[in-house]
Amino acid sequence: MEFLAEQKTVPLESMPWLMQATYENPWIGFIAFVATIVLCVIVFNLGFARKLPLLKMVVIYVLLVIGSFGLWFLEFVFGAPILAVLAISAVVLGIYRFRLHLHRKEKSQNV
Repeated sequence: MEFLAEQKTVPLESMPWLMQATYENPWIGFIAFVATIVLCVIVFNLGFARKLPLLKMVVIYVLLVIGSFGLWFLEFVFGAPILAVLAISAVVLGIYRFRLHLHRKEKSQNV
């Protein structure tokens, strides 16, 4: 019965960065979750979104929030760099879309 009374704790230094930050301030985990959702929506809209009916769009965004929870969980527990990858993806897709817009604008002026 002695082993039940003995509780082992994990040292704070061995936890992933998000878990450490959430241990110190619980709101940081929530803010990271909201940031994951926002970045997922931005990447989705820049890379994959099309005009859809309202109900289909609601279903897609609900599934996007559920998937964002999975991504947040991977970053929280395992320390995967999900936020960094989403931010870099948003920047790259934003540059691509901007250059595509300039190319189409130039092409329409030449015609």
